[in-house]
Amino acid sequence: MLLLSKLLNLLAQPLNGVLVLLLLSLLWARRKPVRARRLTGGALLLLALTGFKTLPDALLSPLENQFAEFAADADLSPYAGLVVLGGALEPGHLSLHHGQPLLNSSAERMTMAVALWRRNPHLRIVFTGGEGDLFGSGPSEAERALQFFDSMGVPRTALTLETRSQNTYENAVFTHALPGLDAQQPWLLLTSAWHMPRSLATFQKAGWNVTPYPVDFRTGGMTPLSKYNLGEGAERWELLLHEWLGIASYRLSGRM
Repeated sequence: MLLLSKLLNLLAQPLNGVLVLLLLSLLWARRKPVRARRLTGGALLLLALTGFKTLPDALLSPLENQFAEFAADADLSPYAGLVVLGGALEPGHLSLHHGQPLLNSSAERMTMAVALWRRNPHLRIVFTGGEGDLFGSGPSEAERALQFFDSMGVPRTALTLETRSQNTYENAVFTHALPGLDAQQPWLLLTSAWHMPRSLATFQKAGWNVTPYPVDFRTGGMTPLSKYNLGEGAERWELLLHEWLGIASYRLSGRM
């Protein structure tokens, strides 16, 4: 499944489509020059359109806004703790090189967990995440998360780590199997807002009693057309397509 997810991730990258069109254009440049020019034009058009974030943001917004946000002063006393999904830390080899945990663009998964624990110290933080890279090396994401939580002053008595999972389905199943955790108690599921629909359905299918606590929002209102950026646009399309493909594959496989 990890290999399949990596292959699907290649399909989710719009710049790979540009590359394929340009390669086909080169192959047909001599034999079929008219077709080659059309392919080149298609590649340039796709590349140009990728920079507009308005459309991917409009399509991503329904994923992010399926669940209500918690108020800052919400009463969290009924909950046993937080289940925090991995995905907010840079690869292990970078942590080894620099000797510190490095957060990526989904950092709110980690920072909000700490903020919620400080306001509600009865909450247990359950972090789930192994080595998500196909040929990854270095410590698991849970081990890197431990380093982060240590630096934030979270005592290890408040932490539970799951170190083997490589995807959302395994997050739910492997964490459910950890000794000392009662999945029937009320838990908060903390992950990125765009990832929450698939995560919540997967955890509920695995037998968890979870309430969504979405963080790491990427959209808010209508994104102006003037917000043109090729790099950010390609990243936004990749995020959207990756999640769409993930939802489709999880539904087909009965994981959600």
